Amino acid sequence: MKYLISVTFLIYISILNTNVLAQADISMATHWYNRTNYNPASIARTDYLYLFSNVRQQWAGVTGSPQVLNVQASLYDSKMNSAFGISLVSDQIGLSQVINPMLTYAYRLSDDDKWSLSMGLSTGIFSRFVNSSLFQPVEDGDPALSYYAEPLLKPDANIGFEFQSNHLIAGLSMTHMLAIGSTDSSYSNSNHRYAYFILKSTDMELVNLYAGLQFVNRSNLNVLEVNASVRFKDPTGLTKGSRELFDLGLTYRTTKQMTFLLGWNISQNFRIGYAYDQSFVTGYNQNGSHEIMLEYRIPLKSAECIPCRNADSWYR
Repeated sequence: MKYLISVTFLIYISILNTNVLAQADISMATHWYNRTNYNPASIARTDYLYLFSNVRQQWAGVTGSPQVLNVQASLYDSKMNSAFGISLVSDQIGLSQVINPMLTYAYRLSDDDKWSLSMGLSTGIFSRFVNSSLFQPVEDGDPALSYYAEPLLKPDANIGFEFQSNHLIAGLSMTHMLAIGSTDSSYSNSNHRYAYFILKSTDMELVNLYAGLQFVNRSNLNVLEVNASVRFKDPTGLTKGSRELFDLGLTYRTTKQMTFLLGWNISQNFRIGYAYDQSFVTGYNQNGSHEIMLEYRIPLKSAECIPCRNADSWYR
């Protein structure tokens, strides 16, 4: 198993400079709460049926701006040290729409009471359709426009590793592995590489503190993202600890974007969230992006186990 991890990591590093020109991964600000879209290993959580969904309207007020819908469900079984998930992404940009259903499996390589290491794999279909009938050219019959685009249907796969301890989350992942080295048109999927870590302090009675850093590489495009958030808690005086109430966060990307995040625990197992993106790129200053997130979890009887010692705390 150690040999497999080493080989996979070397392959990951060796392709960092692969040139790919194609469609980017979906843009989601609430990925700091759920990383499954780009790291399948992250579903190896505690014993819950976990349901997640978010919807994003990017660049509000701009015709043809991206609209994203993301739906996920996952389940971790401590007896098998395995997690199983399913997801569906719909990403519409102008005349182009992507539908990307995936099945995910994750396995905990280590299950110590203080730390864990997980490996995950997602497989599915990447499909893209272009409604060329909606073209509105200045000149009819403009030869620079393709009035007919073949629907694209390709197999797809993501892979990832994630380490978790009481105070650290770190991960490496890769999306659209089958697109490595592809030079297809800009409507095709493209290989992305992710590396991140999140520092967390959850021992205080009134607040949890989080600070994260993420690096994303796609061909010659590199994006660095920094996140900081605080989660407020109500000290119940009970042995199981404080009850989490709501959290506030800020994110900054080197693409000149800043995000404000708000999360609210409606009940012990139901959370909603909102994120607002503001771009500082010239021409987009007045066109922010809005995102709404829903999380729901259903506890299982098998949740009474050592790896689930923080089962009452919300995921990170």
